[in-house]
Amino acid sequence: MEKNAKIYVAGHRGLVGSAIVRNLEAKGYTNIVTRTHKELDLLNQAQVDAFFASEKPEYVFLAAAHVGGIGANSTYPADFIYQNMMIGFNVVEASRKYGVKKLMNLGSTCIYPKMAEQPIKEESLLTGPLEPTNDAYALAKISVIKLCTSYNKQFGTDFLSVMPTNLYGIGDNYEAFGSHVLPAMIRKFHEAKESKKDEVELWGDGSPLREFLISDDLAEAVVFLMENKHAQDLRTPTGDFVNVGSGKELTIKELAETVRDIVYEGSGRTCKLNWDSSKPNGTPRKLCDITRLLNLGWKPKVELKDGIKIAYEDFKLMNSD
Repeated sequence: MEKNAKIYVAGHRGLVGSAIVRNLEAKGYTNIVTRTHKELDLLNQAQVDAFFASEKPEYVFLAAAHVGGIGANSTYPADFIYQNMMIGFNVVEASRKYGVKKLMNLGSTCIYPKMAEQPIKEESLLTGPLEPTNDAYALAKISVIKLCTSYNKQFGTDFLSVMPTNLYGIGDNYEAFGSHVLPAMIRKFHEAKESKKDEVELWGDGSPLREFLISDDLAEAVVFLMENKHAQDLRTPTGDFVNVGSGKELTIKELAETVRDIVYEGSGRTCKLNWDSSKPNGTPRKLCDITRLLNLGWKPKVELKDGIKIAYEDFKLMNSD
């Protein structure tokens, strides 16, 4: 990508989009185009078409999505499948129609089967049933991956996709309902510390294994791929995409203890963990095989403990008076 190329970042206010903008600006890109939801409704095909016709971006990062945790996915599956499919289809089609040189589609590792062989390789896509608690979101993301791959095959486009593992970082959603596990824990433990509660209730039994990646590492990966690689470099039998993760995992219980210790650090206090096993655990284990990405020349930089400290400082800043 040329430093003055017109680059559209869809979803620039979100966790991933904001990290991509920070990364691009740090690397000296000077012509970044963004729109808020009020300025451009990505669910509206006519609005998306008019935007691309007017702005004619050369490169597109598709980071806009309707996201949430287990609770939100289970409660509002129709919202998750409809909105994510429409956002993806509208942006990808407009990118094809108006000659975008290269597009980066941000997916999710929830696309893989619930009981996929671990660590999960890209070839595992569509080899088994999905995790029921987020299958609507996963199906939407799978559809957009397949759309990009189909356009590359039929129209010769250069549309890449990446499947990030569980993300966290600056600008995350820390709401009690609707957020993902790590930011939700940050809020819960912070509020427990402030209110001097003796225990914090958490969903499940703490046994599932999870992998986490800070959003700034993901941004570094996708900008690296856009600068150096093409869809054909990411090609697998199941699509033109690659996993992005840290390659490391820990149990949810270990995660909770780590977040608790960071939040309570220096306070002279702590709290007990109360696990509600009547609530769902989600997928038992989900670890990305990032061998292909490592072979392409990228590797993660930020260790989890350091990343959680960054996220906690961001949470306090966002919630300061």
